[in-house]
Amino acid sequence: MSEYGEVIETGSVRFVRLLPGPIERVWSHLVDSELRGTWLATGELEPRVGGKVTLHFDHQNLTPYGEKPPEKWKSMQDGPITAVGRVVRFEAPRVLAITWAEDSEVSFELEPKGPDVQLTLTHRRLAKRSDRIETSAGWHSHLGVLEERLRGEVPQPFWPRVLRFEREYEERMP
Repeated sequence: MSEYGEVIETGSVRFVRLLPGPIERVWSHLVDSELRGTWLATGELEPRVGGKVTLHFDHQNLTPYGEKPPEKWKSMQDGPITAVGRVVRFEAPRVLAITWAEDSEVSFELEPKGPDVQLTLTHRRLAKRSDRIETSAGWHSHLGVLEERLRGEVPQPFWPRVLRFEREYEERMP
């Protein structure tokens, strides 16, 4: 299993990770604002199809290093960036799908694998190659933080990995 996201169809990327379980623990890192905030974004998630999702991205608090974002994402330095979406699927503790940004969709599917949990994240409707590259670098980085948190490790610096994965996806992405 590769850590890298793969284009699975036009406009869609998929990531597969094996995370420390049990499934309820991983699920809570998707739906609980405080736990989700340790690797992605805080905010309310109404646990039902059609429910509202509010995500407050505060990247400088994902790791303990007080990192400043690179110039490209300087707007994130002034506090959380908020995005609002809707729950498309909610099947606890196995499937969560939400709308993302203007018109894309992210699904998280969990499957027990012994003491671990396979997370399959699919981001659909990414119209441009540049969107797929940037989104892949972001998810790759956020999933790295999630995995480190679930393993009880201090996460590695966030922004250097985003920049590294952007370069790598630029070369890998068709």
